[in-house]
Amino acid sequence: MVATGAAKRRRERNELAAALARGPVEVLDFFLPLWAGSALGATPAQVGALTALETLVSLLVRPVSGVLADRFDRGRLAALGAVLYGLSFAGYAVTPGIGPAFGAAVLGGAGGALFWVALRARVGEGLADDSGVFSKLFAAEGAGTWIAFVVAMTLVSRIDYRGVFWLGAAACGMAAAVLLVPSGQRAVTAEQAPKLADLGRRMRPVLGLVALTALAEAGVALLLLLHLQRGHELELSEIAAVFLPGFIVYSTLPDYLHRIVRRMGRTLVLSAALVCSAGFAAGLSFAPNPFVLAGIWVLSAVAFAAAIPVQQSIVAEAAGVSLGRGMGIYESATLLGATVGTFAAGLLYSAGNGWQAACLGAGALLLAGAVLVRPAVRALGVAEYPAEPSPEPEPEPEPEPEPGKPKEPRESEGSGLRNWYVHAGVFVLAQTVFAVLGYGWPIEAVFGGPHDPGWFVNSTGHWLRDVSRIWCYVFVVDTVWTWGSVLWRRRRY
Repeated sequence: MVATGAAKRRRERNELAAALARGPVEVLDFFLPLWAGSALGATPAQVGALTALETLVSLLVRPVSGVLADRFDRGRLAALGAVLYGLSFAGYAVTPGIGPAFGAAVLGGAGGALFWVALRARVGEGLADDSGVFSKLFAAEGAGTWIAFVVAMTLVSRIDYRGVFWLGAAACGMAAAVLLVPSGQRAVTAEQAPKLADLGRRMRPVLGLVALTALAEAGVALLLLLHLQRGHELELSEIAAVFLPGFIVYSTLPDYLHRIVRRMGRTLVLSAALVCSAGFAAGLSFAPNPFVLAGIWVLSAVAFAAAIPVQQSIVAEAAGVSLGRGMGIYESATLLGATVGTFAAGLLYSAGNGWQAACLGAGALLLAGAVLVRPAVRALGVAEYPAEPSPEPEPEPEPEPEPGKPKEPRESEGSGLRNWYVHAGVFVLAQTVFAVLGYGWPIEAVFGGPHDPGWFVNSTGHWLRDVSRIWCYVFVVDTVWTWGSVLWRRRRY
């Protein structure tokens, strides 16, 4: 077994690389249709073909990436994918027209397949030591997403779309540098690993569930974007502000939700998450304004933050020695579901009364997925409860506690406080940036004013100041939860 310190360092590299790559990719998906139409003069058909080409290439390359990830060092393979990602961003930044942009799309599709398949397989290596590795990875991806959106939306008016693409290329280059360290895991030989088709047939029940979840998530996200743009006529920055709280939830809750999985089991949590997300999807169709839409999107993000890491850990556990092939199949199912979901959502929204029908349809699919959870998990034969982390080396002897008094759980307390210190550092840094830009809500709340009571809960007049305000509330809740837990443990023990 890999030493605890080495495993932790490798996990941190994986999470940093995921954050560096995921954020720019999500920003690109958001910006690309707008930029291609305005800067390159592309027609709607050309924009659709551009995004479809990247999806098609990624879908074709992902199974191959899975085989490669079982034969070669996964860290270096993921680094190669990050380099191709970076070249794709650079291609978009320098392209003079729509033609060369198709070449950048091909690079992006291939790079994404290599990067995510190899990275998730590399993360899966640590599943035996820490059953929450995929929850931590999901949180890192969420953190990278909202940070990238804040940076992009702040700078796009000053450096243009092409400048944002150059920043994305630089972030992908940093991700490649982080991963250029061997994982220490022996490559799987062809004799050890099952054939791709055999593994796919074995995991078919859960792959259908994965595709269904991806279909609903991608479809609901696109529906929300279209409704904000066309139904409520919001601008780009205002739309981003609605999505941003959900991305922040992605980065803060997965680790806490994994503790619930360890107590209640995968089947119950996954079923409950899908049922809740179905209710939230249906609720979107009745939301009267963007503030309610933002709130429901946050609740949907909580449900997906619980469900997706569970699915990833189930696939990794079922794949066994063939993590690369397993993750290649998983990524293919995810991409296929997301592609169908966005395509169907666009068609339904264009139809009469399509917003309500599409939201209710997504909710019905998620309910169907909840019914399929138990037979799908049982068919794979994976453990219902994730394994506890491997025991660390015995510490130095400590004084015995008083008779009848249990030992204080210092490790759990220290982990929670370390997470809070990280959150506090990021919070202070971000609020400093907001204040420099002139949109720091706490500065305005303390030194500005006087303010009407509604100013503290409603829009303040600018989306960046609203983001600053929401983040303050989230940080207050995080602080009360963390320190309240610490004080409760100390009082109890």
